[in-house]
Amino acid sequence: MSWFLGTIYVLNSITIITILFVERKKTSTALSWILILTFIPVLGFIFYPILGRNLRPNQKRTFALKKKLDILYKERLHKENYLLKYDNKNYIDKELIPYEDIIKMNANGANSYYSSDNDIQIYTKGEDKFKALLEDIRAAKETINILYYIINNDKLGNTVVDLLTKKASEGVEVRVLYDHVGSILTPHTMFKKLIKCGGEVYRFSPIKIGTYTRVNYRNHRKIAIIDGKIAYTGGMNIGDEYLGLDSRIKPWRDTHLRITGTSVYTLQERFLMDWSYASDSERETDISTLNKFFPKVKCKGSIGAQVISSGPDVNGDHIKKAYIKMIASAKKTIYIQTPYFIPDDSFIEALQIAILSGVDVKIMLPKIYDKLLVYRATTSYIKDILQYGGEVYLYPGFLHSKMLVIDGKVASIGTANMDVRSFSYNFEVNTFIYDNEFSYKCNQIFEKDRKISEFVTKEVYDKRKLYIKLQENLCRLFSPML
Repeated sequence: MSWFLGTIYVLNSITIITILFVERKKTSTALSWILILTFIPVLGFIFYPILGRNLRPNQKRTFALKKKLDILYKERLHKENYLLKYDNKNYIDKELIPYEDIIKMNANGANSYYSSDNDIQIYTKGEDKFKALLEDIRAAKETINILYYIINNDKLGNTVVDLLTKKASEGVEVRVLYDHVGSILTPHTMFKKLIKCGGEVYRFSPIKIGTYTRVNYRNHRKIAIIDGKIAYTGGMNIGDEYLGLDSRIKPWRDTHLRITGTSVYTLQERFLMDWSYASDSERETDISTLNKFFPKVKCKGSIGAQVISSGPDVNGDHIKKAYIKMIASAKKTIYIQTPYFIPDDSFIEALQIAILSGVDVKIMLPKIYDKLLVYRATTSYIKDILQYGGEVYLYPGFLHSKMLVIDGKVASIGTANMDVRSFSYNFEVNTFIYDNEFSYKCNQIFEKDRKISEFVTKEVYDKRKLYIKLQENLCRLFSPML
């Protein structure tokens, strides 16, 4: 036994040296792994290769190729005038000019296209979102592209798959992509009939022997695109719990979008990028293919929007930077809804600076949790907001919404939580919306939720039981890995 532990200590020591001098990890992440490898050596030895290692050279090459194809694809779309780069002449609301630098930063940093012809509907109930989605799928004529982190093998999941099977049998091109880890309990046989009828189904980055290091890099995106004209994106996966049918975590509160307009093209492009990677197929960029996936339609909307993606295949935490830019640009209010609040130093300091500058900062978290360790890490950060004068509310249910809105002018809704995992490890996608009416509606939704939520006072927070404080401190220490 002693030789076994001795071997582990030697290997862990080599790993620590690698962390310090070879891998360029963030300080908080590096420190957490060094502590685990030192004081919990066996667990560190087991989990570091799975959760701690940076991308291996072959994976970096894969994602580098993915990035290169992404650039080439965008260039082709731009050449055919499917996507237009930001032009301040496109502005439709002079009140949004003070936030113009947010658009510019996203355009320059994330290569995100801005369009002002979108119509966007917001859903806060699963019943409404899936009713609309199923209706749009039934009306599909040419293509249906589906990407979800979770597609459960339950009543709702099978309802969606059965309808997709029916559409495939009618001659509609159906593509389904789901994350292997997120849908780990979903058997691939669930899609057998769909595949038989001509549909295509792939798992994103499937976990196999020899690919276990991929487990830390998951596709957390939720995208559905019908006929290249209608897109859905937001926080809701496909499963009964998103309808509030899971007795363990209910009521379920989420936020999702239905988009028509040029921003659909950007979401379609995002899907095709992920599809190409998962299916290992070469993408076509001829005119006929572009016309099929990117049909030219007259958009009657008037909402400005940008779609931003982030993940291991891009350089820079684009969504996190966009969040921080929004926070820094706020003059009056910052409203945040997130199920997991495990920010890094730059994010939390941006919020603290905003509070000290007189901005009204309100953060809403769930009172019911789905993951205890993550929740304890989340509640440990409440103090960092309260001690500066910010406000924190606990929603009476499981709040899965990922929404940030500033000044009732600019809003972001998507798949990215306010945590390190969404910022750095997961493949995410958010829609940043520049519109007075829409952002005001987001404010109203937040206020409606706030009225039924529990206000966390500093006095009540300080009276937490000792064992909860200990759990929070421990989970916070390891929060960069959660």
